[in-house]
Amino acid sequence: QVKLMESGGDLVQPGGSLRLTCAASGATLNNYAIGWFRQAPGKEREGISCINAADGPTYYSDFVKGRFTVSRDSAKNRVYLQMNNLKPEDTAVYYCATDLNTIYCDSLSELVDEYDFWGQGTQVTVSS
Repeated sequence: QVKLMESGGDLVQPGGSLRLTCAASGATLNNYAIGWFRQAPGKEREGISCINAADGPTYYSDFVKGRFTVSRDSAKNRVYLQMNNLKPEDTAVYYCATDLNTIYCDSLSELVDEYDFWGQGTQVTVSS
């Protein structure tokens, strides 16, 4: 049984940093494209970043480009999302997901509907 698990969410002040971790059991994350998503209260879930299989190219939404960085640690079977210069509007539940099939990232706006393996999410709150 495949299970994805996010961790690393916390309460942080504006301008601060966090690193989220996506770990997996039952699947080798390095073999697939992995996406990061977030959902703020009252809003739809949105794709914010994606990394191709085998540490390939990375992609970011305009909202996080230049502040967030996605990376892999294949030995630990993990994918990370480094978040810097956090803003109050980054407050949301953050998820990692994949379809355990494709190796290339599709359009970030389409991944929410395409991916069917999701973690439980981790809360990020940016507030002073």
